Amino acid sequence: MDFKKWFCIISSLGMHFVCVLAMAQSNCPEFTFPINGNINIAVNATFTWTEVTGYNGYILSIGTAPQGKDILNAKPIGTDTFYTPPLGLPANTLLYATLSLVPYDGPPIECQEISFTTIPVTTPPDCSLLVTPDNNAASVTIITDIEWAYAPTATGYFLSLGTEPNGTDILDAMDMKNTLSYDPPNDLPQNATIYATVIPYNEYGAATGCTEEVFTTSMDLYICDPYLDSNTGEYVYPAPQIDLPNTVGICSDELPYRISTNDVAQGYRWFQTKSGSEETLLSETKSVDILSPGRYRLEAYNIIETENGTIECSNSKLFDIVSSEAATIIKIDVINTTKDKTITIIATGGGQYEYALDNKDGPYQDSPLFTEIPYGPHTAYVRDKNGCGITIRTVDRDIDNKDFPSFFTPNGDGINDYWQFIQPPENYETVIDRIFIYDRYGNFIHQINANSNGWDGSYNNTPLPETDYWYKATFLNREDILGHFSLKR
Repeated sequence: MDFKKWFCIISSLGMHFVCVLAMAQSNCPEFTFPINGNINIAVNATFTWTEVTGYNGYILSIGTAPQGKDILNAKPIGTDTFYTPPLGLPANTLLYATLSLVPYDGPPIECQEISFTTIPVTTPPDCSLLVTPDNNAASVTIITDIEWAYAPTATGYFLSLGTEPNGTDILDAMDMKNTLSYDPPNDLPQNATIYATVIPYNEYGAATGCTEEVFTTSMDLYICDPYLDSNTGEYVYPAPQIDLPNTVGICSDELPYRISTNDVAQGYRWFQTKSGSEETLLSETKSVDILSPGRYRLEAYNIIETENGTIECSNSKLFDIVSSEAATIIKIDVINTTKDKTITIIATGGGQYEYALDNKDGPYQDSPLFTEIPYGPHTAYVRDKNGCGITIRTVDRDIDNKDFPSFFTPNGDGINDYWQFIQPPENYETVIDRIFIYDRYGNFIHQINANSNGWDGSYNNTPLPETDYWYKATFLNREDILGHFSLKR
């Protein structure tokens, strides 16, 4: 961020939020497809946009009105720059799409909204095919779900299941509405050949000539279920048991991060899950290297030999990788009463934090509010719950603008010849990183640190004129301080 943008913040309190918003919007992604105002967009269109780095991902909403979400309700996309709605888009409709940025801390930043119109439809949809089970699959579990592919322009699907060609003895052209899966309420017959037909439809009719697909169920449904060992009296689990938390917090500076499992299994598969049902296989060992935050899945399996062949008994677990970092304490609010004080620690950062007073070892609490605190010096501690650091700051005394001189006189008389930060007499925890000096137009002039003599009022060994100058002090553990001072000769 250059100083001219900071100068906007300094010069007018009323412009503060405008400047921040302008900087945020300048980083926003833009749709590359569709483009605002496009017509005849396919109902199975894939939305694409420009990449923006330094953020946690994107959120996409689609609706039939401005800011609408009735088609897609604030869908987190992750860091992908594309997304295909799994159920497609309504035909011959004016739609609105809104894209938002997800920062590592703070609420989403709403960016571009576009409008476009989808193609008109005057014919029935084409046919669909099974996704699960695959056509001609064998040894399919009798509790399997039936899934099929999206058929563009379809608004619903008829599903038939039978035990003979063109049979409907299990399910007779049941209307699945606009979904892509069916969970049979009863088990499918064991060791049977199942015939399945999916027929998409819309307001202009149903697809014709759709292919009937077939798969075979196994007799070994229960081979993977836990059972009681009559000799030991303990349960035996043919499928591996996965002991993995729902969320794994890592520090942002630890990427890539290796995760390993101690679960006992004959084989492992680690996947990164993306939009829809898309997954990418990352590893087939007991560990995986994680390159970015997001959602992942571990699948562990054992191979079981049965009289009907080899069966893979598997178990899987979805988990989220969340990036954390040490907190930045923005400020500490203190309300004094006649008897005690109330302290509120205000911190920000891309982590989950807990708070303590006066003891680095705690006890910590989730709330940043402390009440009935006795008078006297206090120290605030903010700890990242994922072990990414503890930030410390004194409560009752901290560096502010009064610790920077309002003027100096670099005339060579040995008195007040340098402009420099004034060390407070009290103890304080804030650590100054650097101090930048600018002219009133925002042009950088000089950089100093808190332990140097300071600035002598020159630029490239040339004395500068009497006027006001600006400074920005940056810190290792708090927000910047901005201010101005006068050079007098």
